[in-house]
Amino acid sequence: MKLSVIILNYNVRYFLELCLKSVQEAIKDIDAEIIVVDNNSSDDSCQMVNNIFPDVRLIQNDKNLGFSKGNNQGVAIASGEYVLILNPDTVHAEDSIIRLLDFADSKENIGVVGCKLIDGSGKFLPESKRNIPTPLVSIKKIFGNSKSYYANHLNENTNGKVDILVGACMLLKKEVYKDVEGFDEDYFMYGEDIDLSYKILKHGYDNYFFGDTTILHFKGESTLKDKTYANHFYGAMKIFYKKHFKKHIVFDVLVSVVLFFARIFKEDIENETKKIDKYVLLSDKTWVKLSSKLNKPIAYNIPFSDVQDCTEIIFDANYVSYKDIINQIDSIGKNRLVTFKILPKNSNFILGSNSNKTKGEVIVF
Repeated sequence: MKLSVIILNYNVRYFLELCLKSVQEAIKDIDAEIIVVDNNSSDDSCQMVNNIFPDVRLIQNDKNLGFSKGNNQGVAIASGEYVLILNPDTVHAEDSIIRLLDFADSKENIGVVGCKLIDGSGKFLPESKRNIPTPLVSIKKIFGNSKSYYANHLNENTNGKVDILVGACMLLKKEVYKDVEGFDEDYFMYGEDIDLSYKILKHGYDNYFFGDTTILHFKGESTLKDKTYANHFYGAMKIFYKKHFKKHIVFDVLVSVVLFFARIFKEDIENETKKIDKYVLLSDKTWVKLSSKLNKPIAYNIPFSDVQDCTEIIFDANYVSYKDIINQIDSIGKNRLVTFKILPKNSNFILGSNSNKTKGEVIVF
């Protein structure tokens, strides 16, 4: 078998359904399997997988084991030459996975391959490609200077070697994964992808960013304005430095100060809201149920040049390919005050996210 796709899920049932539908389209011509590891979701994620995706291999945990253990479980039963680690809130073009595989096959000594990620509003996610977060680099990032944290030597649409890839989409050979003993289970959330990428570099493999394909990742990297993220980030960095660097007292002191003020001045990230005056539905059908649910005017299949600001574009995946959806969000979202949602194939809901700091919105109709 060429490929095993590993998707770790926790309470994002609707995003998982969209992800699985897009991945199924993307592996049609590949000898591949999909493995979903569920970390004891309280929603009906597992029931949905069993009902809609009977060919998907499902692991149901009776507690939340975290990112590292969950993914290691999936890889342990994988049959593919390659494993593709994915977040459940990603959407994939029909040709994205085959292009990643072709690129990986063209390289010798291949480690991890990642690709261009955009959020639900079309913004490029810079964590798609990063440098090694040395203590000095991390200190700069904590104080708002992330220039040296991200791999800015590569344009977002180019290909090349980088140090660190993001866990939302990581392609690598299973033998490489086993060679470095997979994700370190000392990490529970955050830092696992940094550690895995760095271990692979230390074992002599080359990591690559492949900017020739784009995937949608609804929940992007948060910021240190959120104290929960700050605590997780700091904890992950402490584990990382303990493993790979000498103890750095200055870093510990500075981060402690930052966390103290983060707790005082900002408890949580506020949800980002954008005004929506009307909707444009790109579809070959008139969705009466959806129209009544939104309770705002809906226009159908109008040219993008006629779309006005404060409009939400709803892409019907029964009518528009996932590749076209991603390309349109990538191109339109950069310059327009519009928002986006997707209606997955054969589904009764739409979803999207106007901010890379939240999981987004689901509307069931």
